[in-house]
Parts: sequence; C-alpha cells; structure tokens
Amino acid sequence: MAQKEIEVILSRQLAEYLALPIFIVDPNGDLLYYNEPAETILGSRYDETGPMSANELAGIFRTVDQDGSPLKSDDLPIVKALVRREPAHGILWIESLDSRLRKIAVTAFPIIGQAKRFLGAIAIFWEVPK
Repeated sequence: MAQKEIEVILSRQLAEYLALPIFIVDPNGDLLYYNEPAETILGSRYDETGPMSANELAGIFRTVDQDGSPLKSDDLPIVKALVRREPAHGILWIESLDSRLRKIAVTAFPIIGQAKRFLGAIAIFWEVPK
C-alpha cells in the first residue's frame, strides 16, 4: 500500500476519535476511509468494504434530491469540495448498502495540506428527520 500524506493520516485518526460520521476521499474521489459512526448510515462496516474507486462508489450508493430525482455526481457536496476546492453543504437522500433510504445533511471540505497541496476531501454527515 502506498504511503499516505501525513495530513490524510491525521484526518483519518481524527475521524476515528469523533462521534460524527466521516467519509474521506483522495483527490480522485476514491474512498480512503469512513469511520464507525458512518457505518450505520452507510449500511456496512468499513472493514467489509475497504477502500474503493470513485466509480465503484458511484455504483454502490444511490443518491437522490429532496424531490426524489437522481443526483448527478457533480451535485454531491463531496464532489463540489473536490472540484471547487472549497466547502460545500447539502441535504440529500442516500440508499445505503443495507438498502435503507436515509435523509442526510452533508458538509464537505477539501483537505489542503502544507504548501497548499491538495490531498482530497472530507465529508461530515448526519441523518436528519424525514
């Protein structure tokens, strides 16, 4: 496995200690990690899914807007954070790996390391009342 940047390692370590669901991706949108609180919403343990490519992610999690229309990947807060390299927020519905439809609020922000190196993005999300 390739060595990760220290900022990504520390981001993952922080996620492991927080009670908020957190999802971390690399600059290509490939999943690097999600923490235990995220497992409930995503419907599977990270140990069972492991890292995966952005293409795999797009095929696994179905996302729709508040009207039930499918969301384009470019409309997802984490993709906005990756592309624009600025924070993004949204409320959407996600069909988790356990086939449950959940309404979530998502706030995502880019990981900008020392010397302004772009290292990926982090999404913090939580289930909201339907």
